[in-house]
Amino acid sequence: MTQQPPKSTFSACPHDCPSTCALEVHFYPHGDVRRLNGAKDNAYTAGVICAKVARYPERLYHPDRLLKPLRRTGKKGEGRFEEISWDAALDLIAEKFLAAEAEFGAESVWPYHYAGTMGMVQRDSIHRLRHTKGYSRQFDSFCTNMAWTGYVAGTGKLAGPDPREMAVSDQIVIWGTNPVATQVNVMTHAIAARKKRGARIIVVDVYETETMKQADIGIILKPGTDAALACAVMHVLFRDGHADRDYLETYTDSPAELEAHLKTKTPEWAASITGLDVSRIEELAQLIGSVKKTYFRLGYGFTRSRNGAVGMHAASSIAAVTGCWKEEGGGAFHNNGAIYQLNKEMIEAGSLKDPAVRALDQSLVGRILTGDEAALLGGPPVKAMLIQNTNPVSVAPEQDLIKQGFAREDLFTVVHEHFLTETAQMADIVLPATQFLEHDDLYKGGGHQYLMLGPKAVEPPEGPKENIFVINEIARRVDSKPHPGFDMSARDHIDWLLRNSNYGTLADLEAGKWIDLQPDFETAHYLNGFGHADGKFHFKADWGHSSAPNKPEDGTIFGPWQTMPELPDQWDSIELADEQHPFRLVTSPARSFLNSTFNETDSSKKKEGRPEVWMRPEEAERFGIEDGAKVKMGNRRGVVTLHARYVATVAPGTVISEGIWPNDAFEDGRGINTLTGADPVAPYGGAAFHDTAVWVRAV
Repeated sequence: MTQQPPKSTFSACPHDCPSTCALEVHFYPHGDVRRLNGAKDNAYTAGVICAKVARYPERLYHPDRLLKPLRRTGKKGEGRFEEISWDAALDLIAEKFLAAEAEFGAESVWPYHYAGTMGMVQRDSIHRLRHTKGYSRQFDSFCTNMAWTGYVAGTGKLAGPDPREMAVSDQIVIWGTNPVATQVNVMTHAIAARKKRGARIIVVDVYETETMKQADIGIILKPGTDAALACAVMHVLFRDGHADRDYLETYTDSPAELEAHLKTKTPEWAASITGLDVSRIEELAQLIGSVKKTYFRLGYGFTRSRNGAVGMHAASSIAAVTGCWKEEGGGAFHNNGAIYQLNKEMIEAGSLKDPAVRALDQSLVGRILTGDEAALLGGPPVKAMLIQNTNPVSVAPEQDLIKQGFAREDLFTVVHEHFLTETAQMADIVLPATQFLEHDDLYKGGGHQYLMLGPKAVEPPEGPKENIFVINEIARRVDSKPHPGFDMSARDHIDWLLRNSNYGTLADLEAGKWIDLQPDFETAHYLNGFGHADGKFHFKADWGHSSAPNKPEDGTIFGPWQTMPELPDQWDSIELADEQHPFRLVTSPARSFLNSTFNETDSSKKKEGRPEVWMRPEEAERFGIEDGAKVKMGNRRGVVTLHARYVATVAPGTVISEGIWPNDAFEDGRGINTLTGADPVAPYGGAAFHDTAVWVRAV
């Protein structure tokens, strides 16, 4: 008798989002996936997921999905390929990698990856190949560095109050993030607090986002001026008696010095920097000062600026001034990365890592591939690449340089992907990859506290292979050092990691679906002391010497770090507008895309429309730009073509372009990251994707 497929199973969302939603996967009777829902029995997901993941079968069964290995037959970028067998593809990859190593050394091979999946087995096994061969390492700089560095400068640890506490807060301040588009569960808990407790939702951002439209109060400030707003708020808190002096004396490093420093950081001072009215700043400060159970949910967006670390540190300092850390439903949360103590030796082979091998900055890929000696760190040219889980020809900054680099005929590129992305079109070999429902993996939630299993739910079509298959097969062909991780299945890896991290077994996790690792209240709220050696929250940031979760291992310090303010302050290191570039561009996430993922699905493209630049009507008219008109937008890095849209609720002097559209969605084939810069941000690197000066002209 034929066994009937299950009606449903569980999983976890693999995408680059702090929510890491617990999923229910529902099937048709014939076994295909019908729909995805949020798991109701997971206290953080609480039954809610974003619309794009709910529509995941559209991506899983997309007619353009890659199903066979391909070898390039035309020029790079033309998209002309022929089908070959897996063995032929893997043999050719090994041949080219070994040839590059023989001529230029192992560092000439660069395995390149990022967060297309956040699964720890399928994402991070690329390091096992890297370390066992001595291939160039990678410094991860796309996303988190300024945010993590700024937060930890104050707290000493990348962790905070339970995100579920938003539901019992009296006031939630959502600062520099648009969770309606990027992490919907933040809104689940914030709105629950409003419904049950009458909690107020305040949103701080650079334009009226979908999140701000759902808020009680929206604060629209100029990009890169968050620290000025934070300092003015703290000035008012001290001035008007809202500072918790007992808390400050016990839990912070230099409250008297901070208060003296803030004497001149008045709302009038901040208004001239932020573009806000003085009354608006006063109102925000009074609300924060008068509501003790205020939960600050601090995002990534406002930190993707050249002064992003300073902005994060200043915003997080407000909670220490009010002492709201003491309250359930209070404190400042950014990410819970430090609570996960995971032994990833079998996945990453960290014991074989050679610190003498260079770590190339992923954001500088354009400069690296065009031979910039500083970006190459004095080492050999990159002659071969294996790319998994990312699409640098679209998502990385300085796109013109990247295209030039990937077009090199002497660069052998392998891309393991779901679709023929812009990067895959530049490859010599394209390998088809499984999607998350077609393999086993393990996930952790940066925006919450769960360690989660994502078990294989369906069989992949014939052709696509999981990431660890590619890693293990290449390793066998290129004479890598032996490591037991190469002989383990994904399930073996998960079980080994759990056992060796003291989190039970795979069988335990399969039975429970996830593990709640939330620390106790006193630990999460730092009532036993903050993460610094002195147990204090640090208003005085030791930039250049401070601890940070993603600090370069060689001690490199980037940018003008010596001029970073010791105490919270506005730091004008941003790419300022000028006469030639009168606008500052912010490239915000779109609701229906996730970086370049989902921009291949018809429903997401239909909802987003087309690439646009949002402008204040009076500013657009000053340059002769009509609503809906085709425009050119550019700077010294390049020029893109898109359409203007009048949006009155954008900060003055600011233009917004939502979403990473495919490059070919632009008339001239040049995507939005043509305009963004790759220069590493102080103090420990990172890319300033939301900090770009541009001109905009009517076509």
